[in-house]
Amino acid sequence: MLAANGSVFMPSVLTLVGIPGLESIQHWIGIPFCVMYVIAVIGNSLILFIIKIENSLHSPMYIFLAMLAATDIALSTCILPKMLGIFWFHSPEISIDACLLQMGLIHSFQATESGVLLAMALDRYVAICNPLRHATIFSQQLLINLGVGVTLRALILIVPSLLLIKCRFKHYRTTVIFHSYCEHMAIVKLAAEDTRVNKIYGLFVAFSILGFDIVFVTLSYIRIFITVFQLPQKEARLKAFNTCIAHICVFLQFYLLAFFSFFTHRFGSHIPPYVHILLSNLYLLVPPFLNPIVYGVKTKQIRERVLKMFLSSQRS
Repeated sequence: MLAANGSVFMPSVLTLVGIPGLESIQHWIGIPFCVMYVIAVIGNSLILFIIKIENSLHSPMYIFLAMLAATDIALSTCILPKMLGIFWFHSPEISIDACLLQMGLIHSFQATESGVLLAMALDRYVAICNPLRHATIFSQQLLINLGVGVTLRALILIVPSLLLIKCRFKHYRTTVIFHSYCEHMAIVKLAAEDTRVNKIYGLFVAFSILGFDIVFVTLSYIRIFITVFQLPQKEARLKAFNTCIAHICVFLQFYLLAFFSFFTHRFGSHIPPYVHILLSNLYLLVPPFLNPIVYGVKTKQIRERVLKMFLSSQRS
């Protein structure tokens, strides 16, 4: 329904463009995205399966890894099926409620993943800097509390942004979202009303999650490196450092992509729109795709179990 000023009153359906400026070739872009998604689902599912069946991997580090794998599967699944529907099947329409649900799930899983990465950094900090107390500190109850805590933090921070959109926005300048998924700022820009509160809250959420987490992750690893370099034996230093390499790679790829996406989307007005959208897509798809590869290569227990499963299947 059109309002008198040409705005749309309470639209029921929105339209996702995909990648603005690359509409003619986005069906080709969908191929590597689909490959990354399939590898992400298979790889993370394999990690979950191995951790479940191997009793020796039922330690805090691998439980956090299982939480990360489950979050990666959920995060990539929230975005890719609809995105491929746009790219391949020319199905850009999405109901506004489904759009808000997708937005809430995507940002909630992003916040959850960041929280899990922080928990993994704290686990490595205690394991290396205070190894005698690691088993006592990271008890089963603490693991449950951390899992519940990172999930609740995500919901507490993301749900208000959904309510601010649902309850405050009645008139929309357009129903076309210039994005390939329902992202917070992309939806806020549609509104004909004052959006300053929504934008400020979006910045607050981003800095509350990414800003807080990256500070403590960085401090944890600074302390870890200091402790590692103070170890007297070279072999002990190498062993301690090797246990952290996979974690550092995962942290860097997640947070670097997050900050590139965040700053280009909000402050890179001179950058072409398709660059914004591609960075946003890669931010959601690359970590779930690379994480199982990184941990499969760098974690001896997982690598050996995968090779054992592969050789067993070859013999049979």
